[in-house]
Amino acid sequence: MKYLHTMIRVSDLDLSLDFFCNKLGLVEVKRHPVPDGRFTLVFLTAPEDVERFEKDWAPAIELTWNWDESGYDSGRNFGHLAFEVDDIYAACQKLMDGGVTINRPPRDGHMAFVRSPDDVSVELLQKGEALAPREPWASMENSGTW
Repeated sequence: MKYLHTMIRVSDLDLSLDFFCNKLGLVEVKRHPVPDGRFTLVFLTAPEDVERFEKDWAPAIELTWNWDESGYDSGRNFGHLAFEVDDIYAACQKLMDGGVTINRPPRDGHMAFVRSPDDVSVELLQKGEALAPREPWASMENSGTW
């Protein structure tokens, strides 16, 4: 058995792709529109997994956009997606610069949480050892829930 993907429903595909690709850094590797069913599936992977996905399917996120859906209730019961990042502070700064709220800042140099436009919780974990605490992260308060 191998892990394939996690599916999340999105209400605005462009807004979700902006978050997951432009701000978080994932890469779109496959798109499958189904006009008769009035939905589109979009698969995203980490940049390091693109080649692996193309050869034999790497872990991915499947965004399901139902064309006629106007919105979903909170995705809190879903849990969260988790990604390892090379530099937790740089990743959070890039997200903040893109207008994303850091719900749980990386005060410990190890872990942070943000939310997608559809309220899906996304955990960021520092690759390897935690980085030394530094400002403004060390004293930044939580914002909302994650």
